[in-house]
Amino acid sequence: MKLQLSIGMADNPRTRAVLEGTVKPDGIELIPTCVHASELFWRQLHFGDFDISEMSMSELLMAVAGGDDRWVPIPVFTTRRMYQFGILVRKDRGIEVPADLKGKKMGVPEYAQTAALWTRGHLQHEYDVHPRDMEFWMERNDDHSHGSATGFKPPDDVKLSYIPNDTNMGEMLLEGKLDGAIRYLVNTDNLVDRSTLDLFKHPDFKYLYADPHAEGVRYFEKTGIYPINHGMVIKREVAERHPWAVLNVFKAFEKANEIAEKARMEAVHYHLETGLIPREYRKAVQTPLVRHGIKANRKVLETIAQYSYEQGLTPRLMTMEELFPPQVMEQ
Repeated sequence: MKLQLSIGMADNPRTRAVLEGTVKPDGIELIPTCVHASELFWRQLHFGDFDISEMSMSELLMAVAGGDDRWVPIPVFTTRRMYQFGILVRKDRGIEVPADLKGKKMGVPEYAQTAALWTRGHLQHEYDVHPRDMEFWMERNDDHSHGSATGFKPPDDVKLSYIPNDTNMGEMLLEGKLDGAIRYLVNTDNLVDRSTLDLFKHPDFKYLYADPHAEGVRYFEKTGIYPINHGMVIKREVAERHPWAVLNVFKAFEKANEIAEKARMEAVHYHLETGLIPREYRKAVQTPLVRHGIKANRKVLETIAQYSYEQGLTPRLMTMEELFPPQVMEQ
């Protein structure tokens, strides 16, 4: 059986073995395509271009909660990042701590995207800064937004405006029409994002968190949460016609992740032997952070489901049993 596969990053070590064909799902010949995640999710949610693909966790929750049954989620988590510590702000707006974001105009590519969801949840639960405390300006219009496929409507207590098509978030930030961005994406040859200005090293801008790495360490030590951003889906029509495909795909990505983890650990052991890694960090660097399956990630998955419900993106608190198919629940 030949199936089209799309992944958002060609150089992701956790999926590379599948993309390169070193690891193959039993009974399936994959035809891979790498598409920037912004474009990939838009194409999948609107047009269903690929049989198997990476998928935004936030918009997957919204789609399933809204009755979109075209996809069967697979608990393979291809992208995990602490994007919530990448908030970009203008230096001239007096924004020094998270509380200073209250009343500010903040840009975002897509209000419902996973990185924005995690960021708002972090601000709310760690610093008592709620979504209703800020004014959001969204770059993607209905023609190219993910939300237009999931029925997204901004919650009643959230101020959300749309950036006009004759400009973009980067230009509005540079002109001072926005105070910052809770997520800023520079177009990297995709059909969705419009900003082209690289503001990350611009003298007028800075990160809200002076040391994003230290903030991430503090957050992880406190919560044990390493955010999940993207999962995987397979078309329901394929899964229903070939039920065995779901676990076969899961096992292939598990194997690819094991290969990547083995390579990582070889580098770790080399540095441990040379004494280059301080003793207090040794346990941390030997702990695998990227694991697939529901059992290893239930707390993170339930947290993102909670944030989605709290922020009005889903009408009810989604359960794992409602989201994932029965055959993966014990994985």
